Amino acid sequence: MKLLETNRCFEGVWQRYSHVSALCQCEMTFSVYLPPGCESHSGAMAPGDRKPALLWLSGLTCTDQNFVQKAHAAAAASAAGCILLVPDTSPRGLNIDGEDERYDLGSGAGFYVDATESPWRDGYQMFSYITEEFLTLVAEQLPVSLEHLGVAGHSMGGHGALIMALKRPDLFRSVSAFAPICEPSKCDWGQRAFSAYLGSDQAEWAEYDACSLIRQGARGPGRIRVEQGDADDFLEAGQLRPESLQAVCEDAGIELEYQLREGYDHSYFFIQTFIAGHLGYHLVQLKHPATGDASALQTGLASR
Repeated sequence: MKLLETNRCFEGVWQRYSHVSALCQCEMTFSVYLPPGCESHSGAMAPGDRKPALLWLSGLTCTDQNFVQKAHAAAAASAAGCILLVPDTSPRGLNIDGEDERYDLGSGAGFYVDATESPWRDGYQMFSYITEEFLTLVAEQLPVSLEHLGVAGHSMGGHGALIMALKRPDLFRSVSAFAPICEPSKCDWGQRAFSAYLGSDQAEWAEYDACSLIRQGARGPGRIRVEQGDADDFLEAGQLRPESLQAVCEDAGIELEYQLREGYDHSYFFIQTFIAGHLGYHLVQLKHPATGDASALQTGLASR
């Protein structure tokens, strides 16, 4: 890990790092928020030194910096003593033909899948990168408790959060999403990306589709929170399909806390309004001793 910059914020620090990724075959960049009293470590750490963490997965066109600068999450993370982990959304600079031609394919649009099709399979291994390489790295170098880890995301990143929680319940103890792409196999964004990254076999697509995974028996943590704005243009356009997630969760007996927020769109103004409540939602479930303010954060959202 190479430290690129540090910015003090709400008595904690945002730190930005880079590292060479074997899976993505390039230098990857990510950001971390360390709450007050939570310094970088190297070497062995006692369990009591480690803090709960929320992994945030960003949406199409984003880097790690969109969440850092626009979500306004640091104050809530400081109050609760929670680390925030914010990776990038794709490999960068692999010189793959077409990687920078579209906003919804290639750079900034990894869709959190492990690509099997040429030329994307050489580097576009975002599912394994996040769940194996990235989390192993930060747990080795920072006081992150992988026993108290939640995952959340927005849009494409909401899709990523859902599939990671469903496929790796051993790793993620809680999950939430803002305006997630709930059924990518049935929307234009997902169909374009899956065709390129995974090929034409829709059985392969089903392994990265939250609704399909639930139909196949995946349960994840057993509870999901989704925040959706009713003024979101992509909701009306059929890209998000929360009604499909609602139907499969009801059939499977998975508790889905679905909030449709009047007047809110797809932007980070929506996210910054409700991020503190989502953080509280996660920390109540993670049950870490350091999260004494988690219930207050969750209650604050519920009252809005």
